[in-house]
Amino acid sequence: MSFKESVLFSLFYLVIACLFGIYVYYNTGADHAREYYTCFLIEKAMSLDNIFVISIIFQFFKIPWQYQHRVLFFGIIGVIIFRAVMIYGGIILINKFAWLLYIFAVILIATGIKTFYVSHKTFDIQNSYIYKSIIKNLNITPNLEGDKFVVKRNNKLYCTPLFISLVLIEAIDLVFAIDSIAAIFAITNDVYIIYTSNIFAILGLRALFSCLAEIVERFSYIKYSLALILIFISFKIFIHHYITIPEYVAFTVTITLLLFGIIASIIRKNMIDH
Repeated sequence: MSFKESVLFSLFYLVIACLFGIYVYYNTGADHAREYYTCFLIEKAMSLDNIFVISIIFQFFKIPWQYQHRVLFFGIIGVIIFRAVMIYGGIILINKFAWLLYIFAVILIATGIKTFYVSHKTFDIQNSYIYKSIIKNLNITPNLEGDKFVVKRNNKLYCTPLFISLVLIEAIDLVFAIDSIAAIFAITNDVYIIYTSNIFAILGLRALFSCLAEIVERFSYIKYSLALILIFISFKIFIHHYITIPEYVAFTVTITLLLFGIIASIIRKNMIDH
């Protein structure tokens, strides 16, 4: 897939996501539409680091461009399944144990603070628990075997680097999903809204994978906007028994902070260029 095709696919998913938000507005009302768009924006912003880690995984295993989209395709199938399980399970747990929201709030505060200081681009694959477990328990081919995930040799099954990269990507997505889903639970407990906003956000980013690294570098201050959004959401959780923050306020804060991050990034880029 070329750069132009990636951009067009991403724009296509963005239009579909926006149209779906309009459908939510006319079908269930303005409040649910604002919840949908807020969740969509939060998931979109929080998925950026995920894309960086995927890029690191591909570089580590030397996965050529023509095979990367095969891994991403199966990765998306895994995301669709695992996100459904996590979201549905999370809603059941929160409905049964309301205090879990406060644990999510603490996680979000920690993530927000960490975002100011830590870059996920330093992800160490070789020393990760998942990578070590795979190497220890599975037969691995030293090189790629075309676009195959598994090959058979001497009546034994061997996993290729393509398969390992897929497993690592799925595992990393689950880790990142804990933060993003925790944030979204503070916005709404509507499974339908949470799941659809998650999937639309992820599909658009994966389609734009080929040029996303460059885009994220251009908008380097978005991570600080995201950190402030997470801290705001945590605050919303802690005070919700005393003060109810309307959804339009949460939506406005999210939009405003992201815009500030984008504008600040553009100003910084122009200053560096000149």
